[in-house]
Amino acid sequence: MPVEVVACMLADKNSWKRLQFQLILQCAPLFKGYKVACITNVRREDMRNMHLLLNGTGICYRALTFCRDKYLVLLYRPAQLKTYLKQPEVKTFLADYGYEENSLEKVLERLSLRVREHSKNEIEFPHEIGIFLNYPLEDVRGFIEHKGQDSLFCGYWKVYHDPEKAKLTFWTYDKAKDCAVNEFLAGKTIREIVA
Repeated sequence: MPVEVVACMLADKNSWKRLQFQLILQCAPLFKGYKVACITNVRREDMRNMHLLLNGTGICYRALTFCRDKYLVLLYRPAQLKTYLKQPEVKTFLADYGYEENSLEKVLERLSLRVREHSKNEIEFPHEIGIFLNYPLEDVRGFIEHKGQDSLFCGYWKVYHDPEKAKLTFWTYDKAKDCAVNEFLAGKTIREIVA
């Protein structure tokens, strides 16, 4: 997609239209059913529109922190995220970072607390957030162990394991983004775009 189109849409004076395009551009893999969650930054003045935009889509959102007039927002499909986080290896990994509750709400409270602590410079960034974003566990571990260095390559995340599978996933995400953006430019709403 042309950079000029993206720049024009993200600079649009109409905050409703700009927010829709931002969410479609950054969350297309979630909207098209390829991911269980994604994150994005949302301006303070745009937060009031999040509920209206996502109403009827099956996608929920949670502000993790507020910094420099923007919210860091997690968008997610509740049932799928809950199922994903209950996988034994994921649950064991997250327990090392203090995620011991079983309810999705409690787990998201813990994530939000850790992100807020980072915002206050109390802790390093909670890189376990990659698990919530559907990044492969091996790649999240690799990122933490290597302190973000020495990855095999970088796309939607830094890859440390199974590069061929990651490349296929990145390709799928790119196609989801192209499809969602084209649908939006053709006049569809987020409700119509979400699979």
